[in-house]
Amino acid sequence: MSTRSPHDVLVVGAGVVGAACAYYAARAGLSVTVVDRGPVAGGTTGAGEGNLLVSDKEPGPELDLALYSTGLWRTLAAELGEAVEYEPKGGLVVASTEAGMTALRGFAAEQTKAGVESSEISGDRLAELEPHLAAGLGGGFLYPQDAQVQPALAAAHLLRASGARLRLGETVTGIRTAPSGEVLGVTTGQGRIDAPVVINAAGTWGGELAAMAGVELPVLPRRGFVLVTEPLPRIVRHKVYAADYVADVASGSAALQTSAVVEGTPAGPVLIGASRERVGFDRTLSVEVLRRLAANAARLFPVLRTVQVQRAYRGFRPYLPDHLPAIGADPRVPGLYHACGHEGAGIGLAPATGELIARQLTGQAPGLDLTPFRADRFPHPGGAA
Repeated sequence: MSTRSPHDVLVVGAGVVGAACAYYAARAGLSVTVVDRGPVAGGTTGAGEGNLLVSDKEPGPELDLALYSTGLWRTLAAELGEAVEYEPKGGLVVASTEAGMTALRGFAAEQTKAGVESSEISGDRLAELEPHLAAGLGGGFLYPQDAQVQPALAAAHLLRASGARLRLGETVTGIRTAPSGEVLGVTTGQGRIDAPVVINAAGTWGGELAAMAGVELPVLPRRGFVLVTEPLPRIVRHKVYAADYVADVASGSAALQTSAVVEGTPAGPVLIGASRERVGFDRTLSVEVLRRLAANAARLFPVLRTVQVQRAYRGFRPYLPDHLPAIGADPRVPGLYHACGHEGAGIGLAPATGELIARQLTGQAPGLDLTPFRADRFPHPGGAA
């Protein structure tokens, strides 16, 4: 790397994806600085549930990335473990009808070919896994590779383990490039930071950061809400969700979609999701969304009907039109790398994203084909590729 700056790599964004980029770049021997206009995990990461899922992904590039990341999370858990509340508890996808089970069987069969582990659970055996589930469900599939972390803790501990310099509360106002086009660093409200590599881990603001370098990346915010109950005994053992959640994740609709997603946490509260809608950065608390989430969860777990909801929070998933993140070097601007657009899967996909970019930075062969994640894959507004 160039010696013109004390910083080999500048990561913009102190969420879990940026933290993973910092961690793996530092582990590869690079000098790393992380800059963020807010605190660690102050954006999408801090509003996440901490899902590390393979169960909700159809075969293809994102599932390949998720499986790669699953292995990395297991390795990280040995280092960070309890500090990030890593739980390899598995996911349980349930169907209310036999028709729903037929669809789940087909989906699981295709996933198995890609390396996903799952086992079918008949309706009369669901109570063995989740005693408080509603009676009369058609059955489900258990995914042992699914896990969970506390996302803000994960970001904080990855950054701490990286040893990266942190510049928090500092807003990037521009990306500086040489006359020949390569990255020289950034400008901020406090001055400038020189670095030959800038990693765009700005989440829902990734498109704005890309524009500072003169390139387009069509990142849009997709709002979601989560309900948090009072602390409870462990009444939900797995990540449990209804089969229609998979369709909602894959949908490109801008309209409101809700599906039942319920999971316990080591601290006691139950987390209830999930909603998706494209309403820009509107932070208005939607009573209708909260009502739907509560009703969906109560149908899946009737025991929750009498449980108090203590709070609700919202966040914005960084959405790209084809549901794949942008990862790796941008061929349009030498020295610009992207690590954004993961939508609701950023926490799960963070280690793979960081490790793959670190391999690019150090000239190593990638562990996965990054072609589907190229930032220049989208047509320009005028229609040219």
